[in-house]
Amino acid sequence: MVSKAAKAVAANKEVTFKEITGKDKKWVDRDLYAVVYGMDGKCLAHGQNEKQVGKDLIDLADPDGKEFVRERVELAKSKGKFWQDYKFTDPVTKKVLPKSAYCEKTGDVIVCAGIYKR
Repeated sequence: MVSKAAKAVAANKEVTFKEITGKDKKWVDRDLYAVVYGMDGKCLAHGQNEKQVGKDLIDLADPDGKEFVRERVELAKSKGKFWQDYKFTDPVTKKVLPKSAYCEKTGDVIVCAGIYKR
């Protein structure tokens, strides 16, 4: 999903951001969804929570205090493609669970999708 979304973002950011935030079925599969951040930590598209779009999330921390968006930006700068572990609320169960996200930097944005570890 991330590779497909990254290619779509590279081809047409505006349309792809709207599709992701609009929960288009090609970017959402149960609790798997795409999220896009700018290199400044601003949320540009979110497949589960449109209220996050436009917000500066660089200081967002998980329940353990891990600033995962800041870390995500740093990993995008240094690696380009990477896996990241943190905790997040599952939109299906509403429980805070360990999560692993796969992310790819494309141009000036970071495209991610994560799986919950149950």
